[in-house]
Amino acid sequence: MTIEIKVPPLPESVTDATLVGWHKKVGESVARDENLVDLETDKVVLEVPAPAAGKLSKIVAEDGATVEAGDVLALLEEGDVAVSSEPAAVVSEQKEAKPAAVEVSGPPKTSPAVRRLLEEHDLDATMVMGTGKDGRITKGDVMSFLKSDDSSNVTPGDPTPTVMDDAVVTGFARNEQRVPMTRLRARIAERLVEAQQTAAMLTTFNEVDLTEVMALRSRYRDTFEKKHGVRLGFMSFFTKASVEALKRFPVLNASVEGNDIIYHNYYDIGIAVSSDRGLMVPVIRDVDQMSFAEFETELNAVAKRAQDGTISMDDLTGGTFTITNGGIFGSMMSTPILNQPQSAILGMHTIQQRPMVVDGEIVARPMMYLAVTYDHRVIDGKEAVQFLVSIKEQLEDPGRLLLQV
Repeated sequence: MTIEIKVPPLPESVTDATLVGWHKKVGESVARDENLVDLETDKVVLEVPAPAAGKLSKIVAEDGATVEAGDVLALLEEGDVAVSSEPAAVVSEQKEAKPAAVEVSGPPKTSPAVRRLLEEHDLDATMVMGTGKDGRITKGDVMSFLKSDDSSNVTPGDPTPTVMDDAVVTGFARNEQRVPMTRLRARIAERLVEAQQTAAMLTTFNEVDLTEVMALRSRYRDTFEKKHGVRLGFMSFFTKASVEALKRFPVLNASVEGNDIIYHNYYDIGIAVSSDRGLMVPVIRDVDQMSFAEFETELNAVAKRAQDGTISMDDLTGGTFTITNGGIFGSMMSTPILNQPQSAILGMHTIQQRPMVVDGEIVARPMMYLAVTYDHRVIDGKEAVQFLVSIKEQLEDPGRLLLQV
């Protein structure tokens, strides 16, 4: 029986997808639920699994094709998958002789995230030795290759490592490379330009002394992790403080639709996460109802899905307020751009020991600059400034978070 492999229903507001690459060739056997092909949308990579076991008889849509929901991608002849068997003694010998890095024939197997990493560094997959299951190349394999001596002999664009002659070594090569934007990068660019052209964005700053937060975190860090199985990070403090401030100044938790302001009585917070494919903003819902441990657990889960390329469109949609932390990259100060249709975004930055005057004396304190960018069409400067002051007060006296004062 011939089965049509079709593009699955795409997430809401997504009209088409790009076929990133096939994992199987025509004539190869396929197991039920085995991933056949990856489809890239504006924000996520979708896997298309085989609906039954059989053999791939025809590929209709080739790599790079733009497809829509319901389009036929390939044809599958349903049937039992043949599994080769070998004597136990031979298998045992092969296991003993098997090296840590597995050499495989044919194109190395890679995930969408690994393929993006290879493309970013202009590497051919055949250059990298895969240590994953069945010779699959992992992100660690790529990073190890980039740090090794082998990568120094690779000229960008070359499919295989080459030994450079004296003329190349002693001279200076001027190269250019034109690479099309990925769908995600193009979508990010589109949304950023749209925000700049639509909203009247203004940024206000303040600074916060994190002495008390750091002392509290240090005091209970081990106990917290032992009890809840997750680390106590700074983000939970900032997110909880933001939620309390949003309750006091609800317009910063609102969204703008045309001439209407939509006030939300719930707190779905987007946390900006950097991934191999670009910046993503997974949304953690009903944060006001979460404990610190529940928030940290959910944050770790969505961040992992973003890094693995398994994040869903549901994870990325909605959101009433966004927090971005440039401090993890060393940013001292920045002006974050709104994540429309939201009306405000909080920017965190690096923590630095700075001299501060406390009770008439100059002392070193762990300080962080905070920035809130807001839509001045609906938010007055007074509200934005008071919002940041509220966050500052709660973080400098964390007991306020417990007492909600």
